[in-house]
Amino acid sequence: MTLTDARDVAIIVLCVESLIIGSLLIVLVLQLRGLIRLLEQELRPILASLQDTAGTVRGTATIVSDYVVSPVARLASIWEGVREGAEVLTRRSPRGRSS
Repeated sequence: MTLTDARDVAIIVLCVESLIIGSLLIVLVLQLRGLIRLLEQELRPILASLQDTAGTVRGTATIVSDYVVSPVARLASIWEGVREGAEVLTRRSPRGRSS
């Protein structure tokens, strides 16, 4: 086998290798495209469901705040005012002074 024959064989091997690598890259790109489409199809319903859930949670938090937390806070405030007022009224004044 001469040097020119070895060169010719190397060129043929490199061409075949390039064809195989190119074909595999095309397959890889097609697979990636399919994966991206699949993810888009799967993620859109999940995101829609997540948005619905977030809206439900937001509504629930608003209702709880309006009908539970705010009245309880007002009641606690009134109770504290009544307690403080009763404490002021029941304090004893120093001797010799009238309230």
